[in-house]
Amino acid sequence: MSVLLQGTLVLVGCGKMGSALLEGWLARGVDSTKIVVLEPKHSTEVAEYMSKHGVRLNPPIASIIDAEVVIVAVKPQMMEDVLPGLLPLMKAEPLVLSIAAGTTIAKFEAAFGKNISVIRSMPNTPAAIGCGITAMVGNAHVTHAQLLIAEALLSVAGEVVHVDNEAAIDLVTAVSGSGPAYVFLLAETLAAAGEKVGLPKELAIRLARATVSGSGELMRQSGIDATTLRENVTSPNGTTHAALQVLMADDGLKPLMEKAVAAAAKRSKELAG
Repeated sequence: MSVLLQGTLVLVGCGKMGSALLEGWLARGVDSTKIVVLEPKHSTEVAEYMSKHGVRLNPPIASIIDAEVVIVAVKPQMMEDVLPGLLPLMKAEPLVLSIAAGTTIAKFEAAFGKNISVIRSMPNTPAAIGCGITAMVGNAHVTHAQLLIAEALLSVAGEVVHVDNEAAIDLVTAVSGSGPAYVFLLAETLAAAGEKVGLPKELAIRLARATVSGSGELMRQSGIDATTLRENVTSPNGTTHAALQVLMADDGLKPLMEKAVAAAAKRSKELAG
């Protein structure tokens, strides 16, 4: 999806997620002269990267008079310090697009005004390699055109889905936002189990990593649902069947995952206040 901007795209925060988006935009051909990055804690490497690509870094806020989209990509605990300084950008009535966890639409409305257009989104870490998935929801002031711009900007990081209400973002956080950690834990514990039955540690780690990443890619490329793929690899009374009898027991993986996702959703709601 192409990204066509009339005004300036302001990226506030250029950490891992922000920089991944920036690289994606530049790779998609977004005009670098229309991008401004605000990152007070930038390194020499970041400054050199911006200079190389013609992206403006930390210009005076007052000089940005045509902000079309302001993407807030700072850590939630930095919001209180960062948001007041962005208020001059709101004169241009931009779309505010947040990728910050735990920061509600109401918080942005309180900082910038009730009539501001705000989209809250939740990406996940595979966005760093363009293989993530991001859920988003906007307030009542977001136009259809702004939704399309937001989707185009976020799509450089992977799939984009819409949710009907902001409460669903907490549930998305528990599944896809925190989900990569669950998958990494699976690889970690699979390797440890392999080592326990007698495999050399490095081989067990290599086998687990390739199995988890390859299985995920098979599911992505094939488009086949997880249940069917699981059944396809499970022969009656075979080795996989024996293992799944443990994992699918009443006290197996399903109730543990349900408890984990519920705990993450509860904490997400607490952080959002």
